[in-house]
Amino acid sequence: MAHQSLYRAYRPQSFDEVAGQEQVTKPLSEAVKAGKIGHAYLFAGSRGLGKTSVARIFAKEIGCKERDLYEVDAASNNSVEDIRALTEGVYTLPFESPYKVYILDEVHMLSKAAWNAFLKTLEEPPSHAVFILATTELDRVPETVQSRCQVFEIKKPSRKGLAELVARVGKQEGYTLAPDAAELIAMLAEGSYRDALSVLQKALAASSDKKLSREEVEQATGAPKREQVHALIRALAAGERGKALTAIEQAAKSGADMKLFLELTLSALRATLLIRYAPDLKADLSEELGADEFSALEAFAKEKGITHATLLAFLTAAERIRYAPIPALPLELAVLELFPQE
Repeated sequence: MAHQSLYRAYRPQSFDEVAGQEQVTKPLSEAVKAGKIGHAYLFAGSRGLGKTSVARIFAKEIGCKERDLYEVDAASNNSVEDIRALTEGVYTLPFESPYKVYILDEVHMLSKAAWNAFLKTLEEPPSHAVFILATTELDRVPETVQSRCQVFEIKKPSRKGLAELVARVGKQEGYTLAPDAAELIAMLAEGSYRDALSVLQKALAASSDKKLSREEVEQATGAPKREQVHALIRALAAGERGKALTAIEQAAKSGADMKLFLELTLSALRATLLIRYAPDLKADLSEELGADEFSALEAFAKEKGITHATLLAFLTAAERIRYAPIPALPLELAVLELFPQE
């Protein structure tokens, strides 16, 4: 029997378990308590944020049983014939629930003809029908549809929130995560709950014991190694242009994802400057980064090579890297702009 994925195992089962989305869960919960159930809802947000999980919770809260819950992948059922078949079934009464709930995922993929066929039903559905539309691209959902729905936008979680999530799930699975390991997983997830738990599952599978270190996450995911980032930060702190360029070249040659390498560099530069200029934050940063990382960055902070100009140069590189034909080039350019002459 296949092992259940962490994302499915830890999918929220109630509004209280949905983290960081009070702007969605509170009004929905209040509507349930007041018995004021709308006929159409639209959940928007990027992938992996739990739109369909919230939709299922809402369906359960309004008394919809499994037999009366219909989930439709609009990406593959997007024709006018598919929608006509769906709307014909809407008018039959529920089997054993007060409502029939239709969850349409990736609804922006419906064809124009399908939208037209859907509009009348969406505007005047039978009293027992509730539609919950989910989309990753709100701007592709026609205004005529949005105006007929209660629209809720599901936000990306903060990196801190994701790190707390993976640490909590890891603990429930019997593992202890080093703070910097949880932080790296959160960074790799790029704002997605689903991706965070997928990365965590991969890392846990590769762990040799019940303690997950950052190095084990690096090994399991192929993320750039901390030593590669430190080599660049060390060179920048010492004002050594040649060594900084060498560090970037060696990271690129190792097959590191240069976008992620740059993101890790920016995170380290930011922490270095905070250690130098905000001593009150040292305790929090030490806990967040882990003792080894904090100690290394604290040493870099004592040198004067890293300034706000360093951070700005690499922040500019982050804007350029999306369009760079050679991924390492924006980082190399940042170094050359910082040290035009040695």
